[in-house]
Amino acid sequence: MSEPLRIAMWSGPRNISTAMMRAFENRGDTAVIDEPFYAHYLVATDAPHPGREAIIASQSSDYADVAAMLAGPVPKDMSIWYQKHMLQHILADKPLDWLDRVSNCFLIRRPEEVVPSFTANRPDAAPWELGFAQQTRLFDHVAERRGEAPPVLDATDVLRNPEGTLRALCTRLGIEFSQRMLHWPAGPRASDGVWAGHWYESVEASTGFAPWQARETPPFNSHQRKLVNTLRPGYDHLARHRLLPEPW
Repeated sequence: MSEPLRIAMWSGPRNISTAMMRAFENRGDTAVIDEPFYAHYLVATDAPHPGREAIIASQSSDYADVAAMLAGPVPKDMSIWYQKHMLQHILADKPLDWLDRVSNCFLIRRPEEVVPSFTANRPDAAPWELGFAQQTRLFDHVAERRGEAPPVLDATDVLRNPEGTLRALCTRLGIEFSQRMLHWPAGPRASDGVWAGHWYESVEASTGFAPWQARETPPFNSHQRKLVNTLRPGYDHLARHRLLPEPW
């Protein structure tokens, strides 16, 4: 490729976003960046997240500066730059023009799987904290600008069939699939955000995508059920565009 490929992968919390970052970083031709708008989000919202001051000190909190950086030179002159983004970090009043200069992809997960995990630590969570509405907004913006739906991956497809689903994504992005995307060494990475110690314990112990195991959904309380019902239309809106795994 004469021009580097900048992949902006948009995900909500309690998805497989960090494992996806590991998969791309292990290719060998890809630089990665971990949640570059996190500091901006914390400063703009005053949200009380673990490690708040360290996060703010670790990266720029200026939205325009971060957006310009993400559309600029790729670190280490790599041919691919994988940018892991959390949807809730993009506030409604911020311009989205910089998205025209990156290849936007969307990672979705069923609300029935996201809600129990998220509310284990945030039992009174509000819908906006899970990113579904922001995902719809960004997806529609990108689809309108491109004239077609951007790539959508369902986390369940990735976990059920990592190779087939990642092959489908690579085909859509115009890059070669690499077997190295399926496995990686255990442990932390220098590319991980300073918040890794609070959230990345399981992915640091991993060495690849674990074999698929169906999980029993626990009974929802009334607040969890309301959240699932509120979030379901956003998931369905993107899910009809999801990439189907390729045969291999």
